[in-house]
Amino acid sequence: MATVPPVTQQIIRNQQGNPKPPVNVQISDVENCLVLDRRGNRIPFRRLFEDKKSIIIFVRNFLCYACKEYVEDLTKIPKRVLTDADVRLIVIGQASHSHIEPFCTLTRYPHEIYVDPERHIYKKLGMRRGETFMESASRSPHVKSSMLTGSAKSMWRAMMSPAFDFQGDPLQQGGAIIVGPGSEVHFAHFDMNRLDHMPINWLLQLAGVETVDFSDQRRIIHV
Repeated sequence: MATVPPVTQQIIRNQQGNPKPPVNVQISDVENCLVLDRRGNRIPFRRLFEDKKSIIIFVRNFLCYACKEYVEDLTKIPKRVLTDADVRLIVIGQASHSHIEPFCTLTRYPHEIYVDPERHIYKKLGMRRGETFMESASRSPHVKSSMLTGSAKSMWRAMMSPAFDFQGDPLQQGGAIIVGPGSEVHFAHFDMNRLDHMPINWLLQLAGVETVDFSDQRRIIHV
């Protein structure tokens, strides 16, 4: 599928394509914040986008079933299409770096991933803590489980993990930004709740990356 020109200004939309109240993203406020890689090495946040455009996705916590299923769909993005577009794809969580490897093994996620365990970036960018559900909002096309079964799976994973924790603040919401090279923010979306993910192909199109066919996904079941 042919790529489309990337946007050159920040926009915020809900999943129906209707404008949301604008979010003032001050990337300069977080450029010097530190993120940790899977080995615990500290890296300035700006390094993730200073040299090329980056799609950066902030997830709620590594136990969240909705985040797990969303990241599982991110694994379907071939590295080739990112390389061809000269775009980085990065996931950031808010757990300890020790949870990165198990999460990548679980989801088979092959791209870049870091953590912000103190949630400095989440807080300074103004990402929501707590959930707001609206009747008119559609759920993420990448979440296959119902809230009931998904929450049960998350609790089971927590009970079976070596250390019983939520692998991040369970009230923290995530979001997605497209930024770089440098400090130019092209797009931003802050999630209202666990199902308010930005559709992956929207992000790819906005970043000028070839889209992915998700048509083989299972039918979403509501319980």
